[in-house]
Amino acid sequence: FDELLGVQLNIQSRRTARLSKSNGFLFTRVGGVFNTFYTEKLPFPLTGAQKRVIKEIRRDTVTGFQMNRLLQGDVGSGKTLVALMSMLLAVDNGFQACMMAPTEILARQHFSTISRMLEGMDVKVAVLTGASKAKERRASLEGIASGEVDILIGTHALIEDRVQFANLGFVVIDEQHRFGVEQRARLWTKNEQPPHILVMTATPIPRTLAMTLYGDLDVSVIDELPPGRRPIKTFHYTDAARLKLFGFMRQEIAKGRQVYVVYPLIKESEAMDYKDLTDGYEAISRDFPLPQYVTAICHGKMKPADKEESMRQFKSGEANILVATSVIEVGVDVPNATVMVIESAERFGLSQLHQLRGRVGRGGEQSYCILMSGEKLSRESRARLEAMCETNDGFRLAELDLKLRGAGDINGTLQSGMAFDLKIASPTADVQILTVSREAATGILAADPALAHPQNRGLEALRRRYSGREEIDFSRIS
Repeated sequence: FDELLGVQLNIQSRRTARLSKSNGFLFTRVGGVFNTFYTEKLPFPLTGAQKRVIKEIRRDTVTGFQMNRLLQGDVGSGKTLVALMSMLLAVDNGFQACMMAPTEILARQHFSTISRMLEGMDVKVAVLTGASKAKERRASLEGIASGEVDILIGTHALIEDRVQFANLGFVVIDEQHRFGVEQRARLWTKNEQPPHILVMTATPIPRTLAMTLYGDLDVSVIDELPPGRRPIKTFHYTDAARLKLFGFMRQEIAKGRQVYVVYPLIKESEAMDYKDLTDGYEAISRDFPLPQYVTAICHGKMKPADKEESMRQFKSGEANILVATSVIEVGVDVPNATVMVIESAERFGLSQLHQLRGRVGRGGEQSYCILMSGEKLSRESRARLEAMCETNDGFRLAELDLKLRGAGDINGTLQSGMAFDLKIASPTADVQILTVSREAATGILAADPALAHPQNRGLEALRRRYSGREEIDFSRIS
């Protein structure tokens, strides 16, 4: 209890400090842009969960305090639509919004999806990535600085110093587990007054989940999938079942479906005994030699044009099989793909496995995820693969990840490994004590925010002891 109370006094005092500054932008209007989109442009009716989350965000933006909210929803649950409608609230109130995605593929996909949804509306959307051509880059930078651009979508390029907004009021960070804490923090500095922050993930990283446990982050959950989606069936096989796997792949392709095969490495490595993409591509080409089987290949070291061509072949249905690395973890949407084979699955973390699995199951057909591994597995690897077979729930997987890896540094930049010097307490095993300690800390700080009363001298020492690293306060960055 003492240990968790020490941690809680830090977390809660920082939360109190953040909420004591009424420096959040006020979005008082639900205006023409939002209403036009809602009545005329919605691609499908909102689920009950989506409506609830939009109300929660709307409530946050009229309090006068700065929002710091986590939006958790499995792949395909409609997070992007909620993010877009939240950004339109900002536009209605005279502010700019931006959306940061971890890969070029995903940023471009968001840009084309959002541009298509807003077609015919008076909302200017621009894109900025590391690969943007000079003309596109110049137009985006000038449009953002002048205020002409309402919504900017991009990659890490958004945090470069030369990206200057006229009036940034709302920030969306997509697939936030793919960004470092400092990268996410840089977006706060794009305005004198901090913008509202919405971070979205299909699998909360342990650090963010721990902040949820500790109570320093508001959480919204989209717990409904759009109608017609079926749960993905997940199985774990060892190399002994490879012939069975190839037979299953043939069956699905014969039905007109497509298959992903993902490898952890591009080339064979002496240091690591894992399957690699080059050998795998050759093996699949041997086992699927018939002309009707077309296999495309995609990895991070290919030229962008070659990568785009492979993705185009797979998306258009010209290729039956896509052999890839985890570069396809986010942002690839091929409804006809129903099988995800993950080679050396023990090499991947739970968050990556869950994201990769989310590439299938995007159409109406039953989809499958096959986890392939060697015979010898560590206890932790076996626990991860068993968890994947048991549940499709991102929060449950994140809780297990938290138990396996630790929570990261709530005040600093570590994202795994417990950085507070906790000798006895465990945030996951001792959730009830954690809850009691959080309530106690909240009550103590309500009466004495600075812990200045003589009777609280011991508590101030306890707070200091569990303050983590103080060089930069990252605790408000989810």
